[in-house]
Amino acid sequence: MNWLYVCVGAAVGAPLRYLTDRAVQARHDALFPWGTFTVNVAGCLLLGLLTGAASAGAPVLAAPQAQLLLATGLCGALSTYSTFSYETLRLAEQGAARYALLNVAASLAAGLGAAFAGVALARAAWG
Repeated sequence: MNWLYVCVGAAVGAPLRYLTDRAVQARHDALFPWGTFTVNVAGCLLLGLLTGAASAGAPVLAAPQAQLLLATGLCGALSTYSTFSYETLRLAEQGAARYALLNVAASLAAGLGAAFAGVALARAAWG
C-alpha cells in the first residue's frame, strides 16, 4: 500500500514541477535554467517544512503515510536532480561555464538554505 502513497504524491508533484518550470522559464528569456532552479529550491523548502513539522511532533505530518505521500512522492517528483545535472552539463557544453558554475553554487546554497529555513519555520510553528 505504501507505493500508492508515493504514486499519488508524485502524480501531483510531477505536473506541478513541469507547469512551474515552464511558467518561470517563460518569464526569463535567459540561458540560466530559472525554472529548474525554482522548483528545486521550492522542493527543498517544502521538504524542510515537512520534516521539521514531523520532527516537532505535528501529528498528521509525522504519520508514515503522510511522509510517503508528501515528502517522498510530492517533493521527490517536484524537485529534479537529473534535470539540474543535465542543464548544468548543457551550459558547460555551450561554452557558458560561468552559468554552469553559478547554477551549481546557487542551487546548492539556495537549496540547503531553503531546507534549513523550512525546518526552522516548522519548528517555530510546531515546536
